[in-house]
Amino acid sequence: MAQKQPNFIVIMTDDQGYGDLSCMGNTDFQTPNIDALAQSGARFTNWYSNSPVCSPSRASLLTGRYPAHAGVRAILAGNRKASGLTADAPTIATALKEEGYQTALIGKWHLGLQEASRPNQNGFDYFYGFMAGCLDYYSHIFYWSMADGHTNPTHDLWENNTEIYRNGKYLTEDISEHAVEQIRKMNRDDKPFFLYVGYNAPHYPMHAPQKYLDRFPDLPWDRQIMAAMLSAVDDGVGQIVDELKRQGIYEDTVIFFQSDNGPSRESRNWLDGTPDPYYGGQAGGLKGHKFSLFEGGIRVPGIFSWPGHIPAGQVIDQPCAAMDVFPTFLNMAGGDAAQYTLDGLDISQVLTEQGSTPHDAIYWEMEDQTAVRCGKYKLVLHGKLVEGEPEQAPVFLSDLENDPSESHNLAEAMPELTEQLRQKAETWRAGIEQSWSEQWAHNYTNLTR
Repeated sequence: MAQKQPNFIVIMTDDQGYGDLSCMGNTDFQTPNIDALAQSGARFTNWYSNSPVCSPSRASLLTGRYPAHAGVRAILAGNRKASGLTADAPTIATALKEEGYQTALIGKWHLGLQEASRPNQNGFDYFYGFMAGCLDYYSHIFYWSMADGHTNPTHDLWENNTEIYRNGKYLTEDISEHAVEQIRKMNRDDKPFFLYVGYNAPHYPMHAPQKYLDRFPDLPWDRQIMAAMLSAVDDGVGQIVDELKRQGIYEDTVIFFQSDNGPSRESRNWLDGTPDPYYGGQAGGLKGHKFSLFEGGIRVPGIFSWPGHIPAGQVIDQPCAAMDVFPTFLNMAGGDAAQYTLDGLDISQVLTEQGSTPHDAIYWEMEDQTAVRCGKYKLVLHGKLVEGEPEQAPVFLSDLENDPSESHNLAEAMPELTEQLRQKAETWRAGIEQSWSEQWAHNYTNLTR
């Protein structure tokens, strides 16, 4: 008898640091529902986003490719003509539909607003959420583009391709409620489902109802608002798991949780005109933040749960990445990942049999930065800590097993390994640039955010 196809739920947070979950070592606020999710399955300590910024990160998760191979390698514009992801890079939603799945996206898209780049044109049967990079949590208006002095703010809340208005509804709670509702609807049909829940928290603007702030009265404001926003997400994760249990499908559902990139240092997080870098998010002792190819920008919480299939209580230190979700889920569903052009690899054995990572190397690129991790060693070329700052060093080699904070540059002490990794990184980057110019550059409009 063929094994029943599992349901899949992906939960992604926005600009959440590696250290901003209590199960990842945070001590000044608790995330009990996400912690319980981790305890029910596997928590990765070396899980990576494929980009240190949101649009490319999301493109990799959905397509199983490095960002440039998916046609998205920078933060995308939020205007309604913005290009982005297209069917030339099929998503996991598209692939699972071929296996008989229902598909839905609730929350943040940020992969283009032009017709061909919208969720319903890229594998999702149902979409409720927003398509730009960030929103006011209550008015659901995209204000960011006003910074150029001549762009109007844009309302950005949709159900499929219909614009809707829910003025005053706190968006994190709205996303959770619609995710629960969608689980109920999809479970009525005798078909498995794929649900992608994209929270915009804790991305700026830093908004949270007073009831969440009141949970953390003793924290300074920057941490209090971060804790409040993530507490609202944590409540939502609990609601999703509770609904799966009410529907009797918790054991039939694979849940995956990650952040899209490291914590933001952008001064606009303060909301008071302060030009200082924002300190509210924590990278858990890692070096760098959002935009950086040091660990703080790309190493993120990664959690898998599938009761009865993924052993509970695991802490996995094998390096794996968001692009691995596509082939892993597709093969779990009974599909064949080999039919798709992917950079990600199936990590089922890592999850279920204590296997080693299938990757010989994992690569990253962000503007003039390039990085590669091979085993315990990681090389960063022209690495920056924060967008707009000078580079740390032209070449930075670290031993992540013994120096996860990348405090010591081993490039001069280990010249042969440094040169070997530099050649690997530069060769990979040259291939990225070639495929980008040949296949994707013509479709790309970099108006940012």
